[in-house]
Amino acid sequence: MLNNTDNIEFLCKLSNVISKKISPSKVILSINKLFQTYLNIQKTEIIIWDNNSMLLKTFGQDMKLYDEKTKEEEINYIYGNLSVFNGNKFYFNEHEFDCEIIEEEQYFISELKSENNTIIYPLVANNEVFGLLKTDAQKMTYTRDFFSLLNIASKLISGAIINYILNEQMEVSLNFYKAMKDIAKIIESQYELSYIIPMIGEMIDRFISSHLIYIFIYQDNEYKLVWPNACKEETVHKLLKKINAKTEYLLSDDKKTGLFPLVSEGTILGAIAANSNIEKLLQKDIDYLVQLSRQSGLTIQRANVYAEVLQYATLDALTGLNNRRQFELRLKQEVANANRNNTPLCAMMADVDYFKKVNDTYGHAAGDIVLKSISEIIKNELREYDIACRYGGEEFFIILPQTKLQEATAVAQRLRKVVEDSKISIKEAGINGIPDIKVTVSIGVCMYSSDLTANAFVQQADKALYEAKKTGRNRVIVF
Repeated sequence: MLNNTDNIEFLCKLSNVISKKISPSKVILSINKLFQTYLNIQKTEIIIWDNNSMLLKTFGQDMKLYDEKTKEEEINYIYGNLSVFNGNKFYFNEHEFDCEIIEEEQYFISELKSENNTIIYPLVANNEVFGLLKTDAQKMTYTRDFFSLLNIASKLISGAIINYILNEQMEVSLNFYKAMKDIAKIIESQYELSYIIPMIGEMIDRFISSHLIYIFIYQDNEYKLVWPNACKEETVHKLLKKINAKTEYLLSDDKKTGLFPLVSEGTILGAIAANSNIEKLLQKDIDYLVQLSRQSGLTIQRANVYAEVLQYATLDALTGLNNRRQFELRLKQEVANANRNNTPLCAMMADVDYFKKVNDTYGHAAGDIVLKSISEIIKNELREYDIACRYGGEEFFIILPQTKLQEATAVAQRLRKVVEDSKISIKEAGINGIPDIKVTVSIGVCMYSSDLTANAFVQQADKALYEAKKTGRNRVIVF
């Protein structure tokens, strides 16, 4: 039997553990350790009935479905207990007892002597049972003091878990409004679908975490997956055949898959799909996705309109450098000038090292900031008559008129060093605890000769860049 000092110490430590802002898995590990030390209980599980998904879940294992590792009859037994519990009873090896008072203590002790004992306590909030505290204890003498202590522990744990669930729900709501705000920002500043789609996908993924998100664009009379890379879910493809511009949303029969059309001005532009093999879409998730798909449809339509306009423009919308179309025009002009005037002409192609890792780690918003920052460095390091272009993605091409190879190499080394030494602020991307990051660039340099075509000239720079990346990155290689 525990003495009063041990009781108080146990409850104090338990209160401290469950009040910490740590992951559920760490909470469960700490609870297990305390129960083993003070109560001789070898294993502790917290099983929660999720009213939203109508499923039993094990708290502390990333809310893993309980029935993935438990026999069907045990699930039925636990759920049956959960259904009939009024919050005042607990079970010991299937015997039912009052949580507060054990009148016939001697009878109680004599009846419960098995080697392995299962104790189930209800977890209660607002007079309603929402889960169970299930423990496995070895053979020992069970007293009123022991069960009173376990009863108090179950109440402390109940309060902590309810707080966790409420905080999680609040965070989901905050993420939704942040996502809506972020999409509004995209409308104001982004025009390229290759950037817009992944950003929208990542935003939705943050708060519809129980489902996989897919984004399709409607082109050439079919739906083409644009984010992520693959979708093998037959249910998604079946629902895609049924949606049109007048559809608000479609759900599969089991409500685990939903399709939300992207529509603007009565025209179908694509669809957002949410799919899970386990959990149903909740009504609040459906409401979120309906609003997000409407906002996303407007964003995509605006991007399509600007795409038509920008193909005739000269500047890249994100970086402010010359775009690909303008690059091709200026390259032909400078090659012609070099041939006509017999003047030197050099070029360099730069690539941001491990840029995909930046996007994957910090998000596409941070990746955009990196591209903008490097573009500013390029502008600052070049002469007025040098021509900097965004060649594509994270690649930049710089044309250096009236420049010899030695001078071009010096410019490339200076540019590489400035990028390496710079800290790029990504505060606008909203990554908690990461105000800035550092990146490097690889650069290939080449010199034009009259026997080259413009395309061959570009290929030389590209080959030198490839060699710079192949041999370790963050370096300059001359063709």
